[in-house]
Amino acid sequence: MALTGIQIFKLLPKTNCKECGVPTCLAFAMNLASGKAELDACPYVSEEARDKLAEASAPPIRPVKIGAGVRAFAVGGETVLYRHEKTFYNPTALAAVISSDIAPGDLEKKLKVWNAFQFERVGLNLRPQLVALKDAGGDAAAFGQKAKMIAETSEFNLVLMTEKEDVMKAGIEAAGFKRPLLYAATEATADAFGKLAKENDLPLAVKADSVAALIPLTEKLTGMGLKDLVIDAGAREVKKALEDQVVIRRAALKQANRSLGFPTIVFPCEMADNLDVETLIAGMFIAKYGAIVVMSDFAGESLFPLLLERLNIFTDPQRPMTVTEGIYEIGSPNENSPVLVTTNFALTYFIVSGEIEGSKVPSWLLIKDSEGLSVMTAWAAGKFAGDDVGAFVKKCGIADKIKHQKLIIPGYAAAIAGDVEEELPGWTITVGPREAAHIPAFLKNK
Repeated sequence: MALTGIQIFKLLPKTNCKECGVPTCLAFAMNLASGKAELDACPYVSEEARDKLAEASAPPIRPVKIGAGVRAFAVGGETVLYRHEKTFYNPTALAAVISSDIAPGDLEKKLKVWNAFQFERVGLNLRPQLVALKDAGGDAAAFGQKAKMIAETSEFNLVLMTEKEDVMKAGIEAAGFKRPLLYAATEATADAFGKLAKENDLPLAVKADSVAALIPLTEKLTGMGLKDLVIDAGAREVKKALEDQVVIRRAALKQANRSLGFPTIVFPCEMADNLDVETLIAGMFIAKYGAIVVMSDFAGESLFPLLLERLNIFTDPQRPMTVTEGIYEIGSPNENSPVLVTTNFALTYFIVSGEIEGSKVPSWLLIKDSEGLSVMTAWAAGKFAGDDVGAFVKKCGIADKIKHQKLIIPGYAAAIAGDVEEELPGWTITVGPREAAHIPAFLKNK
């Protein structure tokens, strides 16, 4: 059972060193009890106290690692019901199903297509993570062969889906080195699959017919020593499946129900008869609260918006994505190349730099720290004021790289032009386009 803040405080060193980020050990203890802090933030906690505090410091939803190597990832580990309360930590993993009776040649082609689904966005590589290999007909040899092929020839991690113990063993023998998720232990297979998961140190999915029916299953498996569980309440009707996701999340976070404190897996592929509707359902579960979302297929037109939604939802709302302040060279500029300035909001940088690159006009792009705000927001908040921009241009060193004294400011910050001119005597300040899409034409004309 989780400890109270006072109980946690009694086990802390009581130095009030402030190194954890809060002024007192009591404040830290309260944050720890409410899931707003991590035990590792305290540098002086003893090993004895650490053992006693393990349960209190653990996230209410257990983080579960799936996969191995550079493509390994974690699901779960969430501490809040709503993203704006703090942040969501581990992005939803996207999977697609492959049947074990697929021909080897067809599997090779499909994996080649799926491996190519990687999208660059604000400097990040967005991609799906999982292939769910589904047993077709109980052929253990075919299942093991396909598992081996996926594990060895693709960058995907695996979900091994079967109801048969011998088939699951074949999949583990072939692809166990990739740390696949075993799907799924039911009331009938809990003992056998639990044993396999424990012996091979693999994460295990648990499936029941309802949320209530999950509780005795997870309690049984945790009693066997298994901790890395993923749960499936079994509903395949959209409304009921969504209700179950909310019930599970609330039970874990608000009621401290450890029996339901695990990441979930959902199956839009079993809730619709076409990929378009699956995509809509998947988008709903990325928001609330699927840890793994299984599709029938991957297609660029459905995958990219899902990955983009995931990026937006799992970006810390209290810490905007930023790039480092400084001078950026776009297309090998020289001493006569134009100079533009904008904010350090990552999306602004990548859109603006992309348009400059597309213009084929080599340019200097100055990125000013605006605490991650966009141009309009930063200007309104006083983070992109004319005197600040002028001072930044002076100190950044761009004057040593160019022969002219011309600066292009964003159109949305036109109001700062006069203040920039006062801060930079002798410079010509030009107001650029309001929209990034107009930058190429603007640069070519100027």
